[in-house]
Amino acid sequence: MEFAKTVQIPGDQDKYTISPAVKKYALLDLGFEETRRGNFEYKGSLDTDNPFKPVARLRILINADLDGFKMETLTGNGLRKINIFNHQRSAEFVEQYHYILDEMVNRQVFTK
Repeated sequence: MEFAKTVQIPGDQDKYTISPAVKKYALLDLGFEETRRGNFEYKGSLDTDNPFKPVARLRILINADLDGFKMETLTGNGLRKINIFNHQRSAEFVEQYHYILDEMVNRQVFTK
């Protein structure tokens, strides 16, 4: 999967585009960690019942140049992609998913 400027999670109506105003310090404030290659990775729980052993996770990887990203929803162990919009607990997962991404939009990491 290559870095893209715009990504849409399967099942979601919204498309997210990396903001030209994104800053590294904003990424670090939001919980992104810098990888060995200089990219920024976010792994957030979408499970509000047990955030330490989640059923679903949101993973976002932004490249070092801050001009492209990857985004996917994964199982709790991070090995398989899942569609949170078709999951039996979709209402909870989708609400948390939008909460996380709305905060990133407010901090100018993404635009809708």
